[in-house]
Amino acid sequence: MAAGTKLAAFGAILRFFHVAVPGLEADWAPVLWVIAALTMIVGTVVGVTQNDVKRLLAYSSVAHAGFLLTGVLGPPAAGTSATLFYLAAYAISTVGVFAVAGLVRDTDGAEITDLRAWAGLGRRQPLVAGAFALLLLALAGIPLTSGFIAKFAVFSAAVAGGAVSLVVIGVLTSAIAASFYIRVIVVMFFRDSGPLDGAGTGAGTGAAGTGAAGGTGEVAFAARPLTLAVVAAAAIVTVLLGVMPQPLLDLAEAAAVFAG
Repeated sequence: MAAGTKLAAFGAILRFFHVAVPGLEADWAPVLWVIAALTMIVGTVVGVTQNDVKRLLAYSSVAHAGFLLTGVLGPPAAGTSATLFYLAAYAISTVGVFAVAGLVRDTDGAEITDLRAWAGLGRRQPLVAGAFALLLLALAGIPLTSGFIAKFAVFSAAVAGGAVSLVVIGVLTSAIAASFYIRVIVVMFFRDSGPLDGAGTGAGTGAAGTGAAGGTGEVAFAARPLTLAVVAAAAIVTVLLGVMPQPLLDLAEAAAVFAG
């Protein structure tokens, strides 16, 4: 839902607004502006309050939909190519972070998504936690990652399309969103782990969120080679797109030819 469905949905959105009804921009652009602003604000504000990692990532995905919509409001060609690049970069990072989130288990094999139970994971398993931290920083839009290039591209396109105030909202919500990504990193690397109690266990419908039920013992990343390979590939591509984005930018520009 966070990656594959969003790719398909925005492909349809780009086709509809820039091909089917390009002459009606004066009618649909203000509506899209409001939707983009609300999506960024709501996704970010609600995400900040989450202690369940998967819910945090889910609301992060909502905020990213708003960032993507800013690109749609740019000039057709520039906005489309920027949005396509963002979609590719975001999808790779998102698959990686959700893959890592699914690896966190207790000694009984129960999945643990309560952030408080992740304390000390970074010191115990630094390679996987480091890859996860890198992917989170990419979602935050930190320089030298694909996320920085992607956000710069869509915000530049939106400015070119006259949506300067929306870009201001996007920059502010990006800064706020970065705080909850960094909070996850701080918990993993700079907080001491303790025994799993009510903070790390509980019913899946409880206040701590889903997926944190039933386990006891020390939390760790499960050793699943195929999933770890996906995480490693996502981390490598995220860095490559951050330092050498031009080939994918050129490909996105070529793919945007239908926008005119």
